[in-house]
Amino acid sequence: MSLTFHWFLPTNGDSRHVVGGGHGTPATASGRDRPPTVAYLSQIARAAEELGFAAALTPTGAWCEDAWLTTAMVSQHTERLKFLVAFRPGFVSPTLAAQMATTFQRQTGGRLLLNVVTGGESREQRAYGDFLDKDARYRRTGEFLHVVRELWEGKGVDLHGEHLRVEDARLSRVPDPVPEVYFGGSSPAAGEVAARYADVYLTWGEPPAQVAGKIAWIRRLAAARGRTPRFGIRLHVITRDTAEQAWAEADRLLAGFDPETVRAVQEGLARSESEGQRRMLALHGGGRDGLEIHPNLWAGIGLVRGGAGTALVGSHEEVAERIKEYHALGIDEFVLSGYPHLEEAYWFGEGVLPRLAAQGLWAHPHGPASAAPAEVPLAI
Repeated sequence: MSLTFHWFLPTNGDSRHVVGGGHGTPATASGRDRPPTVAYLSQIARAAEELGFAAALTPTGAWCEDAWLTTAMVSQHTERLKFLVAFRPGFVSPTLAAQMATTFQRQTGGRLLLNVVTGGESREQRAYGDFLDKDARYRRTGEFLHVVRELWEGKGVDLHGEHLRVEDARLSRVPDPVPEVYFGGSSPAAGEVAARYADVYLTWGEPPAQVAGKIAWIRRLAAARGRTPRFGIRLHVITRDTAEQAWAEADRLLAGFDPETVRAVQEGLARSESEGQRRMLALHGGGRDGLEIHPNLWAGIGLVRGGAGTALVGSHEEVAERIKEYHALGIDEFVLSGYPHLEEAYWFGEGVLPRLAAQGLWAHPHGPASAAPAEVPLAI
């Protein structure tokens, strides 16, 4: 299977430094360096489209702009790029979400993918009026996806569930194509939902041995239900012509981490209820030493950012080799990002993707790419 690469829309702002935030922590001041305007996000999206990324992920939460509204606007400035829209099922009814997805598909020519985020932080959930505990939120997510998938198949739905209730729910039009559901989570409750409903199970960028364990876990749960999901991984990336240049950039980012900001972010993330976040924190322990936790896998981003906290760092050849290592485990989709997102898209798109294409592991989803400049363009 040809590898699929997605990029990221920084709806929390962008910078030449790491923009922190997520999992109950606010976006850092650097997020104001390049505000997440439609014009700037569209510039990133057009670059990703030209370079051969299939879709762009948008985050969800109080620390960033709304994903549905933002991608609907950015989609009008692109032609083929899909949007992996993150949303929390506890904040909208399943029937309305199914209808929203149908509208998005019709108005964009089928360019929607859904990243279902149950929500790992009770404090943030309560700010939105959701007072369920974590396990109950996952059970509600299961009910939500049951309703949505039935509606997308054109069925009428009656459900009197533990958390959701709908009567004679149906859609006047079904989405074409039906959006694929991306879902992640490291807790037992998350695994059950993924096994039943996910088309693509996403993991954060843990070392290969840990990723292999998660893949085996989800495969086993899904097989028991007669399902075979695909697997993806969420990573940052710093790739350059030489390893020395790439690590120099990682060191530059690390030098910009204010100690007080690191302390505050780590204290906030330590209160997280997310098992995935706990696993991210364990990779670096809050310290600046020993951050290369596997060859070319750097945990420095997680010192100031919640959620995905690791980056592939190295020469283009080294980054391509690490991608092949994860692919050998069963990872077919890579959701990537880098600071700043415009320039890093070009570094990866012009440096790594051609090497993977030459080995028959990737093909431009829209046909042969246009001629690209030899050097990374300056940010506008």
